[in-house]
Amino acid sequence: MEDTIMALFGIIPHIPFLRKKANSSPFYGPNDDVPIFLLLVMGIQHFLAVIGGIITPTILISGAGSNALNLDQDLRQYMISASLIVSGIMSFVQIIRFKIPMTRYYIGAGLLQITGVSFANLPAAQAIISNMYSSGYCPSEILPDGTVNQLPCPDAFGAILGTQMVCALLTVCISFLPPRVIRKLFPKIVTGIVLLVIGSSLMTSAMKNWAGGSGPCMSRPESGDFALCPTIHAPNAQQWGSAVNFGLGASVFFTITVLEVVGSVFLKNISVIVGLVVGCIIAACVGMFDSSDIVSAPAATFLWVKTFNLSIYGPGVIPFLFVYLDMTIECLGDLTAACDVSGTDITGEVFESRCQGGLLADGLSGIFSGLATSMGVVTFSQNNGVIAVTRCANRYAGVVCASLLIIFGIFSKISAAFLAIPAPLIGGMSVYLFASVATSGIRILGYMEWSRRDRVIVAASLALALGVSLVPDWFTHVMPKAENNEALQGFYDAITTVVSTGYILAGIVSILLNLILPYEEAVPGNDNESTSEKSIAGADRVFRDEEAGTIHINNTDHREKS
Repeated sequence: MEDTIMALFGIIPHIPFLRKKANSSPFYGPNDDVPIFLLLVMGIQHFLAVIGGIITPTILISGAGSNALNLDQDLRQYMISASLIVSGIMSFVQIIRFKIPMTRYYIGAGLLQITGVSFANLPAAQAIISNMYSSGYCPSEILPDGTVNQLPCPDAFGAILGTQMVCALLTVCISFLPPRVIRKLFPKIVTGIVLLVIGSSLMTSAMKNWAGGSGPCMSRPESGDFALCPTIHAPNAQQWGSAVNFGLGASVFFTITVLEVVGSVFLKNISVIVGLVVGCIIAACVGMFDSSDIVSAPAATFLWVKTFNLSIYGPGVIPFLFVYLDMTIECLGDLTAACDVSGTDITGEVFESRCQGGLLADGLSGIFSGLATSMGVVTFSQNNGVIAVTRCANRYAGVVCASLLIIFGIFSKISAAFLAIPAPLIGGMSVYLFASVATSGIRILGYMEWSRRDRVIVAASLALALGVSLVPDWFTHVMPKAENNEALQGFYDAITTVVSTGYILAGIVSILLNLILPYEEAVPGNDNESTSEKSIAGADRVFRDEEAGTIHINNTDHREKS
């Protein structure tokens, strides 16, 4: 009994090089009866697993810099609260699942699926905001020391929300296609490349925050308000790239890394939050934690307490179409994994209805998110890992998690506390999160056969995508100026934004090459070769999931005996 409880709650630490017993805890399906105390504990664990990922995109996009909104603390607090509330509401939709009257279609997957603000929003939103500051759509000023200071641009966020709502209709339309058709159009080679480039391109903003921030202080002026980061008025402010900032970011990054290696299953699932807590304690000890905004923040808030002027930004339509295309691909993968770890079928009509309902809910989430002043939310994959190791897929655990998200969003002092975290700590955390996204792409690519055709598609896509990520101005001056034709200039700006956004370029190139390049014929004489002789990597390799106590061979699960 003791071993079962310890395994269920995941509190046994992992000691490297020692063999662990298989997880012998009972499995609870989506609709099984589960003790209330267990539901509460599992819901809290799911909440801690997703909270860091949900708040990070909003913190970064609302902060300082040439590709951020540079908003005041009051608006940023509201945006974080809105993202938490919207994530909780749309999680309820995914978990409960509604049947559309007089049709065979559903809204929601009917599984333990938590939604949150997608990282895929960031590259497109950052590219659009950068374009807006360059074109004068967003205001900026030149300080006496020559530093360019971007001024707050809330209208840019309104344009992002409006554009997002229109582009979310793409996911709504795709949701009515059979999943096998979607997978044929967007195979794993496309998904792997896009995820790899998304994670890689976001590393730049994460590393800037680790060093102190991405605002004007990054240029290290010798005088003025931005001589220190974030400003000279911040408590114990440091120069950009100082040893103190490096140490603060490192404390978060290495805490997360150590917990992922030696922590218990529970600690691994909440490693991001634990890393932030450790970093905040250190920052408070050195006098860098400012609580004034927490004290001045209102006790509670809700959606539409603050609003943005909604509009559709023409040059942003194509980038956000690819955002929702990527979200669609990710959602299908997450739903397949969720069905697998939840003990439900991953083929057949029931599975396809879950995919249809999940995709439709994600598409409607994009529309509702825009109306509710939040960037688009999508199903999160972190929860599938929690289900796999805790063996509790009960939907009411998800209801607990969704309720906590809404409660934390309503109490705005919690949002203010998140914003009080110094930029180096956010940088140390987001570096790991974004690298994890890139690693997911690498893992997907690792399952390919790696024929010459595959290598050409990957090489060509990454060459251009990583190239524009490393040299953002590569295409900036290619398109002509149409000063007297606003519509034509908007078209040129759209092309520039698409080509300058790495993962969109990667998606276009990989999709086109995958459709154009012919498949290679099998080499005669290789039919009798064993899989192990052909490759030591890919879908046929053997690996061990220690936490789940499972051996996977040729995509077949063989449970270890206790």
